[in-house]
Amino acid sequence: MYQFSSKLKTAAFALMIIGALGIGWGFLSAPSTVEEAKEIVAHSNDGHHGGVGSADAHADSHADEHHDASHDVHTLHQLQNRPWSAVYVGIFFFMMIALGVLAFYAIQHVAQAGWSIVLFRVMEGITAYLPIGAVILFAFLVLSSLHMNHVFAWMDPALVDPDSPTFDHLLYDKKGYLNVPFFLIRSAIYIAGWVWYRHYTKKQSLKLDAAAEGDLTHYKKTFRASAIFLVFFLVSESMMSWDWLMSIDHHWFSTLYGWYVFAGMFVCGITTIAMITIYLKSKGLLEYVNDSHIHDLAKFMFGFSVFWTYLWFSQFMLIWYADIPEEVTYYVQRFEEVKVPFLTMVAMNFAFPVLLLMNSDYKRLPWFVVMGGIVILLGHYIDVYLLITPGSVGAQWKFLSVEVIGSMLFFLGLFIFVVFTALSKSPLKVKGNPFMKESENYHY
Repeated sequence: MYQFSSKLKTAAFALMIIGALGIGWGFLSAPSTVEEAKEIVAHSNDGHHGGVGSADAHADSHADEHHDASHDVHTLHQLQNRPWSAVYVGIFFFMMIALGVLAFYAIQHVAQAGWSIVLFRVMEGITAYLPIGAVILFAFLVLSSLHMNHVFAWMDPALVDPDSPTFDHLLYDKKGYLNVPFFLIRSAIYIAGWVWYRHYTKKQSLKLDAAAEGDLTHYKKTFRASAIFLVFFLVSESMMSWDWLMSIDHHWFSTLYGWYVFAGMFVCGITTIAMITIYLKSKGLLEYVNDSHIHDLAKFMFGFSVFWTYLWFSQFMLIWYADIPEEVTYYVQRFEEVKVPFLTMVAMNFAFPVLLLMNSDYKRLPWFVVMGGIVILLGHYIDVYLLITPGSVGAQWKFLSVEVIGSMLFFLGLFIFVVFTALSKSPLKVKGNPFMKESENYHY
């Protein structure tokens, strides 16, 4: 049995406390009036921050409307969104990891894979974060629908009111799908399906441990539930990505978006499995996990990093080459306002994993896999930041801000606490699986 060490527990609480202070500072420093927002923008335009500094060019091209009341209010909303967006990035990223691991876990059952069985308890420990992370995310969506923030601009009822001066006819055409009640109902259905599968399979896993030798009743139940879940997951994950991410830029759409989000989710999930497995091995646990298991995890990290890059390039290249105004605006904004994080993210999510993990021998070196994993996770954190922030904050972004770092630290601490608490409650070796011997003796 794994024992949650006091040092790691203290580190988790320290991360949460430091992170909470950073998040709190972000909210306290957000402007509450248009005058305060003007002062912050004027101070930023004096040359302190590259992202806001790019607002100079924006202001030059829109000089006549820069001081209009509507523009000033819009700027206020963007600055007020900054801490909310930072928190949303942290909420979504760590929930995304748990969901990616849950999908990987289901695939192992449906494929009746033998190599990965000794890793099942690690996967189950990581997915323990999903119910907590998903509930926090749903609470954020409810607060957004109550207009506590403006992250989802389409939630403003004035935009779909034909008599309003801010009426948006494009959004009006989408109101059958993008409306608050239907949005929250869909979100609740996604979360309920994912959490049910996680709870059901964990229960069956523990029952399989206690079952008589040769009794495969609970194994077969898990197999059937996993097959049903994967169908539900494929649909719900795509719709989730439209609802929770793409709708932030509600005038823009991409038919590759669901796959793109899935690729990032999957590679982050597998990377987390590898890093926690290596940590537990360093503590003398998981005695049946060998370098071939680590090699295969690293192989998936490498492969899905390439897959993510393929989807990123396919989406970018087709939109950029076609140069259709309503499509290309998504990338124009990211090039003009968040260019450095945007290009850095691509390098971290493609170049580094390929260079670090291409060699088969390197995939067997734990420290090398951990180094590659850190780069992958940080790169995809920036990716989630870029999926959310440009549409909600615009030119008022500030990447290395107190609230962004605070949010990352807080949810990292919460993730560590929940996952390692779950790992300490069950034996790390599952029992009763018919392919267990194959997994214990696995050699690539």
